[in-house]
Amino acid sequence: GGGGGAGALRLPGLHGYAAEFSPYWPGRVACAAAQYYGIAGCGTLAVLEQNEAGIVLLRSFDWNDGLFDVTWSENNEHVLITSSGDGSLQIWDTAKTKGPLQVYKEHTQEAYSVDWSQTRGEQLVVSGSWDQTAKLWDPAVGKSLCTFKGHEGVIYSTIWSPHIPGCFASASGDQTLRVWDVKAPGVKLVIPAHQAEILSCDWCKYDENLLVTGAVDCSLKGWDLRNIRQPVFILLGHTYAIRRVKFSPFHATLLASCSYDFTVRFWDFSKPNPLLETIEHHTEFTCGLDLSLHNRGQV
Repeated sequence: GGGGGAGALRLPGLHGYAAEFSPYWPGRVACAAAQYYGIAGCGTLAVLEQNEAGIVLLRSFDWNDGLFDVTWSENNEHVLITSSGDGSLQIWDTAKTKGPLQVYKEHTQEAYSVDWSQTRGEQLVVSGSWDQTAKLWDPAVGKSLCTFKGHEGVIYSTIWSPHIPGCFASASGDQTLRVWDVKAPGVKLVIPAHQAEILSCDWCKYDENLLVTGAVDCSLKGWDLRNIRQPVFILLGHTYAIRRVKFSPFHATLLASCSYDFTVRFWDFSKPNPLLETIEHHTEFTCGLDLSLHNRGQV
């Protein structure tokens, strides 16, 4: 990414699935990775830091199955949760060298997504699985608080609203984006967003009614929850499935996406020509992506 110049670190034999900046430490990133493209083998949680020398590996933790997603705790700067191919979630403490503090094993298939809520006063985690369910967790409680059923395909992405407490969205292979409320068991909203599997979704940081989806049809679509009949924007340019999409923390109309076409693209959906930039320095599927809250322009 821009700002501090590009840095690269190789993790031999591992493929990265998710990258998340720490909400506490500028330049610190957690990466969830798996061997053999997550098909078999083990996983690694790598905690990286960018400094003057480049990117250094601060800590790494191994798990006996691929790690597909990672989220930082919003109440403890050292704590992370990963989700794994064996259906489990792992809580890690970077201040300790040993394995996970806790393991939650409830999903019956790959746990592909995990996210820690950002609204004040709540410590809630949501996970999404290929078993077609999302689960709600309080990290202080040893079992899930609630299971959300409704999707008719695998869940690839579960993301908390940054605005509305207890509200999260999920994106699925069933071609729908769904919005849920933890206080109500059923789905709040079902959006038939694409005619293809949806691999990623995100909430706008500046508009509580705006979400974006990224799908196997190579398109990004924006959705206004008050009128779901048609998308508010469609962004075309990727040439293979979009793996992850994130709204900017600094600009209401800016977003970034990465794809199996090896590129990362930056967009401004308010512009007549929305594609701002295409970054082509990856030589493999690009799966993880995040934008720093601390350093503007660091991706």
